[in-house]
This record gives sequence, C-alpha cells and structure tokens, in this order.
Amino acid sequence: MDIAASAALWFAPFVVPLCLYVCWTDMATMRIRNHAVVALFIIYAVVGLIALPLDAYLWRYLHLAVVLVAGIALNAGGAMGAGDAKFAAAAAPFIHIGDLRLLVFLFAATLLAAFSAHRLAKHTALRRLAPDWVSWKSGQRFPMGLALGGTLAIYLLLGIWIGRPA
Repeated sequence: MDIAASAALWFAPFVVPLCLYVCWTDMATMRIRNHAVVALFIIYAVVGLIALPLDAYLWRYLHLAVVLVAGIALNAGGAMGAGDAKFAAAAAPFIHIGDLRLLVFLFAATLLAAFSAHRLAKHTALRRLAPDWVSWKSGQRFPMGLALGGTLAIYLLLGIWIGRPA
C-alpha cells in the first residue's frame, strides 16, 4: 500500500468510529447525516496537518473536489444518494492516490459483503435485533453508507498493518 502506516495510524482512531456511526445510521434511517460528513472533513483538516507532509495534505483536497463533482453527477443521474456522494467526497482526502486500484477492489468486495449481509439479515431472525431500521423496508434501495464507511475503515486499518513505512 502507498499510504504511510503512520498517517493511517493518525487517522484511524478518529475516522473508524465515525465510519461505524455512518454504517449504523444509514442502516437505521437510510440517511448519512450531514454532521457525520462535516466531522469527517474536520478530522482530515486537523489531523491531516499532523499526519501528512504539507504538500500531500494540500493536494488531497483536490481528491475531495473531484469525487464531489463525480458524486453530484451520479446523484443527478439517480445512481447515488446525496449523502453517499458527500461522504465519499469527504473520505477522498484520506486515500493515497497510489492506492486507487486497491481501493476500487476493496470497495467492490466490501459492497458485495455488505449487501449480502444486509439482505441475509433482513430475511432472518437477525432483523429482530433492530426491528425499526428503515433499511429493512426500503425495497430495492440499499444503505450504501454501510459499504462506504466499511471501505474507508478497512482501508485505514489495512494501512496501519501493511502501509508503507514512514
């Protein structure tokens, strides 16, 4: 992985709990809350100054802009929810551009696992653990925050484990 293990170690304690919150709230309400997206952005803005060299820190804001524009286009086309687009944009600066191919693979695997687990739980007794979740009754819609949050959390944890030495 191209992410520095030290950067992942700085980001993970703040980002992973937020990712779990996004997974939970998206399953419960089918919405990624704006305060979670803003918190993710603030974490990058503050911790990124410590975790990354200044030039890399500043360049990664371009990641946010590119993903936000793509997310707006996908949202306009009905392919992605607005909260999903905002979360993906706020998550983009945490990703080292050299890990993009890995991230696509990781997202695909996480999406398949999240979708399968959600649909399985939806049709089993596990549903009784959280009977009021909106995602159980959302028809064909899927709480994409489960996959997006999961992907970012797994990426950072992998970065700690197999990221490049500082």
